[in-house]
Amino acid sequence: MKILIVDDSSAMRMIVRRTLREAGYGHLEVQQAGDGNQALESVHKDPPDLIFSDWNMPNKSGLEFLEALNEEGYKIPFGFVTTEATSEMRAKATQAGARFLISKPFTAETFAKTLESYVKK
Repeated sequence: MKILIVDDSSAMRMIVRRTLREAGYGHLEVQQAGDGNQALESVHKDPPDLIFSDWNMPNKSGLEFLEALNEEGYKIPFGFVTTEATSEMRAKATQAGARFLISKPFTAETFAKTLESYVKK
C-alpha cells in the first residue's frame, strides 16, 4: 500500500513518517511532496492508496490539492494532518471530501485509531 505525505516542511514529513511507523504502519510505501502542485504531479505519475496532506502550503494548499483531485475524478482516501482544527476548517475539509483531519500535535495512537479503517497493519 502506498501513502503520499504532503507538507511544505520536510521535518514534518519525517515526523509523520516516523509516527506512522510507531503506530504500526512501517510497512507502507511512502511517497512525499512539498506542496499541492508536487503532490498532484506525483498522483498523475503513480497514484497512492491514501493521502495525508497539510492544509497551509505555498503554491497549492492542501484544500486546493484535494479540490483538484476531485475535479480530475480521483477517489483516493484523503486526510489532513494540520494545525487547522477549528470546527469551520473541519467542516470545509469534510465538505471537500476529506475522510479525516488529524490535528497537530498528534500521537501514534491518534494515527492508529484514525487509520484502522483504511490500512491493514
